Amino acid sequence: MNLLLDTHVFLWFVIRSPRLSKTIYHQIETTPVVYISAASLWEIVIKIQLNKLAADPNELAAKIADSGFQELPVSVLHTLALERLSLHHRDPFDRILVAQAQVEHLRMLTCDASLKPYGPVCQMLP
Repeated sequence: MNLLLDTHVFLWFVIRSPRLSKTIYHQIETTPVVYISAASLWEIVIKIQLNKLAADPNELAAKIADSGFQELPVSVLHTLALERLSLHHRDPFDRILVAQAQVEHLRMLTCDASLKPYGPVCQMLP
């Protein structure tokens, strides 16, 4: 199954963080198609503007292609899927990522335990 990386997983992958295990790096690197949502870059830009993250959004955008990942735009279908998504979690960025994973039949890699109620669409990192 192809993957969608949660925003923090994408950031950790880019900086080669030890927060991701060798097994997770291997999973990401060997999955045929790995997606990064446009919503993740949107979230990153907001965090940069709020001084919660120090990064260059243009460099991070370039890392999507450099890493062999595919950009996943937010579509009308993704947005409409939010209506069917239970309110287990209220963060709008996480909710659109879950909706995208459901609509596109992807598994989202995350370590956000509050997403666990969404079931197997969310793969919790160890």
